[in-house]
Amino acid sequence: YMGAVSSSRVMCDNVPGLVSRQRQLCRRHPEAMLSIGRGVAAWTAECQHQFRRHRWDCNALERGQRLLGRVLMRSSRESAFVHAISSAGVVFAITRACSQGEMKSCSCDPKKKGSAKDSKGHFDWGGCSDNIDYGIKFARAFVDAKERKGKDARALMNLHNNRAGRKAVKRFLKQECKCHGVSGSCTLRTCWLAMADFRKTGDYLWKKYNGAIQVVMNQDGTGFTVANKRFKKPTKNDLVYFESSPDYCIRDRDVGSLGTAGRVCNQTSRGMDSCEVMCCGRGYDTSRVSRMTKCECKFHWCCAVRCQDCLEVVDIHTCKAPKTAGWISRT
Repeated sequence: YMGAVSSSRVMCDNVPGLVSRQRQLCRRHPEAMLSIGRGVAAWTAECQHQFRRHRWDCNALERGQRLLGRVLMRSSRESAFVHAISSAGVVFAITRACSQGEMKSCSCDPKKKGSAKDSKGHFDWGGCSDNIDYGIKFARAFVDAKERKGKDARALMNLHNNRAGRKAVKRFLKQECKCHGVSGSCTLRTCWLAMADFRKTGDYLWKKYNGAIQVVMNQDGTGFTVANKRFKKPTKNDLVYFESSPDYCIRDRDVGSLGTAGRVCNQTSRGMDSCEVMCCGRGYDTSRVSRMTKCECKFHWCCAVRCQDCLEVVDIHTCKAPKTAGWISRT
């Protein structure tokens, strides 16, 4: 036991970037760090998926924490999304770990016991309901610890967006049931609560990102008011931000921008991934490439799909670099 305590202390003391409260939680729940690592992978992939057609594509994460840190130092709507999705990722990972018996401090939801009733009639709680309340409680303690040290506007904004992310995961908790009875009839039902796929949370927070509300601090420093009085007051589910986003067109360390040089664009699109928007008016290069694709697929009874390999020639459009392609830094 003492060896385990010692090794967890060494591990937690060597995780970079943790504040003292997070190190305490790490030492108390060392097995949670593995789950949090999975949560980081999940929310990173989701962030990159949601921003895949935008100038800022969340790939600053792949260049290490320093570039991402620049994004988070700004109080922009991208920062708001990252705080929300990362907080949600920790909730999702910890809750999943509880259900799978990977953490000593939690298990299935203990409140889901006995009988209950829904629109289809009576049922018994059974199986393993996801313990979302524990996941939210742990994520709040761990993720918010960094912001609790500060009392400034950015800390208040981050705490708000962290909470919005946690609430988003719980929003998609769904009831699943299994029927027991003669020939599968539902004379008896056993039900449990399960989290939906993380993509649902990502899609929901993406809508909140697009509808994020610009705010300013109250005079007494305890909350927000809308920057533009024509917009509604933000709810606990909305994302909030203070400052407008940069255009992310060029490589700029100060704002965490990799620029859009070399990014693939869509010549026929009219959206954010169009060559005009993605390349910021700089133009684009076109290269013709050959690639193998599956074609002439046929369904064979039962139950296979057989396809042929076909050679396809396609044009790939990539954004031109600005005339000065190096990093811009104002420091």
